Amino acid sequence: MNATSTGALLLCRADPETVRPLAHLLREQMLLTRAGGEWSVLVPEGKPWRGTGPGGGDPEPVDRVLGGWATALAVGSTWPVLALWWDGDRAGYTLAAGFRRTVGYIWLADGTPVGEDEAMRTFAARLGLDPVLDLQALEELTRPDPEADAEARLRGLLAVLTRTGLTLPPGLGPGESADRLRSVVGVQRGAERIEWAGWRDAVRVELDAVEAGSLGPWVRGPRARAIAAAQLAAGLPLLLWGVRRRSGGWAAAGAVLLAQGALGLAYHRAREAAERS
Repeated sequence: MNATSTGALLLCRADPETVRPLAHLLREQMLLTRAGGEWSVLVPEGKPWRGTGPGGGDPEPVDRVLGGWATALAVGSTWPVLALWWDGDRAGYTLAAGFRRTVGYIWLADGTPVGEDEAMRTFAARLGLDPVLDLQALEELTRPDPEADAEARLRGLLAVLTRTGLTLPPGLGPGESADRLRSVVGVQRGAERIEWAGWRDAVRVELDAVEAGSLGPWVRGPRARAIAAAQLAAGLPLLLWGVRRRSGGWAAAGAVLLAQGALGLAYHRAREAAERS
């Protein structure tokens, strides 16, 4: 690899429809496409590691930028996020899963491993890989091998992940430049552009995702309106009965039902108003 081949990929163990809402919240322009039955891949359109860091200082390393993105995506989701990165000097990965500490590994450009063996064991455990065969293949990547450079090490890592259903589009892999990665994803069928359009649109995208999912009928629509109306109808007499009987528990239950019913109807009206605007 050379100095011009800096590149980065974000692999999410979820389908694009699930990844899309959270990807909007990164406030970065990215391309999103499917990478197998259970995976999606995000490719940054820009090169933020070439810009200045916080406070106008030196540019942030690509591994730090990708690690931050992976952590942000994983904290708000139930699926793991794997950041792969490479530049002229090193290559490596960062795995983020929920609120747990991230785990990562680094190889020098010539393939020399400089990470900790424990990282590979944690990596295998968090992704549910085979504790014998897959872990053995991963541990091979931590041993000296004069025939394997950093690019080959990452390809070896991806080869293990193919057993989980990961399939990257042809041409999308370690060693390619950021421009090449972007052009490859851009021509993929079903690829879409993720752009930040402000908090209002980000929240709208998130709500759209919830409504399109399994909880949708319970959040909005005839069923949701019927439930909200039933909560109001049951809550008011229950509240009054609890007040008359001086029963704080029943009064509180009635108040909760009233609040939930009112919020349900208010949410429905707010979403209709937002769509008309």
